[in-house]
Amino acid sequence: MNRTEIATLGEFGLIDHLTKDIQLNQESSVKGVGDDAAIVDNGGRRTLVTTDLLLEGIHFDLIYVPLKHLGYKAAVVNFSDIYAMNGRPQQITVSLGISKRFSVEDLESFYEGVKLACDIYGVDIVGGDTTSSLTGFTISITCIGTADAERIVCRSGAKESDLLYVSGDLGASYMGLQLLEREKTAFDGTGDIQPDFSGKEYLLERQLKPEARKDIVKLLEENGIVPTAMIDLSDGLSSDMLHICKQSNVGCQIFEERLPIDYQTAMMAETFNMNVTTVALNGGEDYELLFTVPLHLHDQMESIKGVHLIGHISKPETGCYLVTRDGQEMQLRAQGWNHISDE
Repeated sequence: MNRTEIATLGEFGLIDHLTKDIQLNQESSVKGVGDDAAIVDNGGRRTLVTTDLLLEGIHFDLIYVPLKHLGYKAAVVNFSDIYAMNGRPQQITVSLGISKRFSVEDLESFYEGVKLACDIYGVDIVGGDTTSSLTGFTISITCIGTADAERIVCRSGAKESDLLYVSGDLGASYMGLQLLEREKTAFDGTGDIQPDFSGKEYLLERQLKPEARKDIVKLLEENGIVPTAMIDLSDGLSSDMLHICKQSNVGCQIFEERLPIDYQTAMMAETFNMNVTTVALNGGEDYELLFTVPLHLHDQMESIKGVHLIGHISKPETGCYLVTRDGQEMQLRAQGWNHISDE
């Protein structure tokens, strides 16, 4: 029997391969694998379900990630998936794999972060599981949310001539990670040297304590706007934009000059000798919302604070491109965070 290395498929290729033949047999199963959350019919109102698995050494490094921050982030990234479906998170379950090096106090710190996130976003912790682990700390959180059937937004609804918007700014979380990794490398484990992060607090906050864009979902609702497609930016703008284009069978044009980039992000990219546009496109873990709306809603969108028009949707045969400041077209590639690779 031939053996295929998992890395040859990559994370999303593996998901497609394993799930391509799955059939939904329950009438209540509206949508399964392939979006930010699954959709279950709950009698007029829809239930949204999403889950995330976080592994120590792959998704987080406890050398520089405080456990309270980790708990907060682990919860919020699940909330973000529900908001990306235009839903509202309501409950989570928390399951942990724990090695012997962790104390009760360590886990209390982690749960403090989870509970703080739940308090802020109005979400209940309703269950979970714990087990021993031989490989460090493992976190699995499942989030349950709700939405009106007619207001759910999937990745598959983008149409030709739709406008493309993103909330917040891009690349800050990735530069925060680079900063933390640099200081980790510089620290040899001896002495009492503390890194100097002054002036870079925003980058660290975006990496260690991200927020889900509940505010943007609320503003869209208040203005009577239902996006045609939406996704949260976990893997990078390029990768997540290509998810929308694939699911919607469309192309896109993104304009480099319109990418929203914070000053600290630009300065840190220069320090690391990185191209800031590349950082904005491929950084990952921004947890901003990327969404499309019909062209005729342009004027209404102008009144919504905190979102930026960065491009538009086109015919599928035109492809997916970044239009540079000098007018060149560069094909978008999925170069963002891939959890399964050779690296």
